[in-house]
Amino acid sequence: METWMNSISPFVRMVKIHKSFSLAGEWMDYDHVYTYIEQGEAEFFLDGVKYQVKEGDILLMPPFMAHIIRSTSEVPLIQYIFHFDLYYDEERSSWKDQTITEERKAIANKEMQLASTFPISHLQLPDRIELKKRFLIMQKEFLDKKSGYSLILKGICLELLVLFMKGQVGYNDIEGKMTKGWVLIENTIKFINERYGDPELDNHTISKHVGISTNHLSFLFKDQLGITIHKYLTHIRIEQSKIRMIEGKQTLTAIAEQVGFSSIYLFSRSFKATVGVKPSMFMAMNSQPTIS
Repeated sequence: METWMNSISPFVRMVKIHKSFSLAGEWMDYDHVYTYIEQGEAEFFLDGVKYQVKEGDILLMPPFMAHIIRSTSEVPLIQYIFHFDLYYDEERSSWKDQTITEERKAIANKEMQLASTFPISHLQLPDRIELKKRFLIMQKEFLDKKSGYSLILKGICLELLVLFMKGQVGYNDIEGKMTKGWVLIENTIKFINERYGDPELDNHTISKHVGISTNHLSFLFKDQLGITIHKYLTHIRIEQSKIRMIEGKQTLTAIAEQVGFSSIYLFSRSFKATVGVKPSMFMAMNSQPTIS
């Protein structure tokens, strides 16, 4: 593995710390996602296989791996996350969002070299301390964007990949549990991610598309993922609204309409209940100062 890694030249696209109480993360990404569990416990559904993860675990998801993350502890789930490509490519480096397009699906085979790697590692305390120290430097460099920051990010990415591989020793024999009815669940989630902007989207429409009864699909979704279809739909709408607010190019009313809320009042109420602050406050804290 070390010999193979001599040839890679990682490009780090995004560095962030994510805090959540229930659901977290995207359904699918076109790049690699490296996630360290700083606090809490969660269920990770990776291509239909459920893994229990806890503080000190690392998850490494290759491009286009379907995933759902659900917190299972009383304390908030805190994840240290960065997105990266294994190889720098000038065209790919210009992609700033996580939108999945046909162009982006045509991924180079060399970007899939980690696809067969077991996705979970567990770090001992000394390595956790080292990971957190390196990650926080990575985050600061990513935010400051001073001269040479991309090379620093590349170097830290390699260090964190080495820690991931080190943590796999004696740990990669853990077996995940295949999610019952995953094909139906996957079709449901894919349909929701494609149609969340439709305010008329409901359980009946979704189950009709999937091809089973509303009651059976609702039971299967709740029984296997621990959440309702409606809650997942709301989660996707809120996450999409946050992306648009951070971009800072639209009003809250326009954003609410785009992500499928029938009114700004319903959007504000749902956002506050999910995120903990009003959308106007979230937008003020995260958008560009020139946007009103």
